[in-house]
Amino acid sequence: MTPQPSGLGPAGTKMEASTKTMTRSAKASEPAQEAKTWNTKNLGLRLASDFVSGFAAATMVAPLITIIDKGIMQNASGQATLKNSLKESLTSLALRPHHLLFSKPFALICMLYGGTYLTANTLDTITSTVQNRPATSVTSDTLKFAASSSANIGLCLFKDQTFARLFGPGGPPRPVPLPSYALFTLRDCLTIFASFNVPPLLGPVINRKMGDELQKKLSGQTIAQFLAPASVQILSTPMHLLGLDLYNRGQTGISWGDRWAIVKKNWAVSAAARICRIVPAFGVGGVVNSKVRKSLISRLE
Repeated sequence: MTPQPSGLGPAGTKMEASTKTMTRSAKASEPAQEAKTWNTKNLGLRLASDFVSGFAAATMVAPLITIIDKGIMQNASGQATLKNSLKESLTSLALRPHHLLFSKPFALICMLYGGTYLTANTLDTITSTVQNRPATSVTSDTLKFAASSSANIGLCLFKDQTFARLFGPGGPPRPVPLPSYALFTLRDCLTIFASFNVPPLLGPVINRKMGDELQKKLSGQTIAQFLAPASVQILSTPMHLLGLDLYNRGQTGISWGDRWAIVKKNWAVSAAARICRIVPAFGVGGVVNSKVRKSLISRLE
């Protein structure tokens, strides 16, 4: 009689194959389970840190930005020259600071930049949570650009139409034309891209060009945070001026050559003013926001 092989014949072979299949399936599911691990440690406090750092930075830079934005608007509308507007506002800030700090324009600027910083911060926190990365990590991808741009553009359009009505030409308020909205949107997209996406990419390049001693005092990331948003104002200022001119003088009866003459006339002084406002807004404000956020969140890791 021929001995029967161990494993209980065909049934045993099927059970063994089934066991191997289950083992392979279990092993295949392990990476998927690991990928679903989220970094939720102190998530509520991390989101609170995003809010505090964003609006602390916005409140710090808002007085100067409010004064400069008012001057640019009044200069474009003919209410006052940029020099006279800045002089009057700075004098008022020195003698009666509460007039500015409790004003509608100041609140609008805080809302604009606080909301923009908060959006960028929150996206970094959500990304680090979902991808199980360190809480202090920051991103520079397309999603961050899209989210920050959407927040900044929406808030800035609301701010711009209010400023245009407050400091524009006399007469009853009128709606801001769609071409002005389009120009303001393109202007803000350039600024946001240069403020949030360029510095993380440009910073390491600058670091490689710097000596070790200089890097101990100043990082390439900090230089890029000031340089990128300031430089892009040279390109975005004509869009800003043309949008204001379409609102101030209307869309009909004026040739494009006449509009270009106004833009060219105010380009240099307005670009300088916008650089002076963008350096605190996304230079100083961006550095303060990132450093305060990193300091707060690093304590929670």
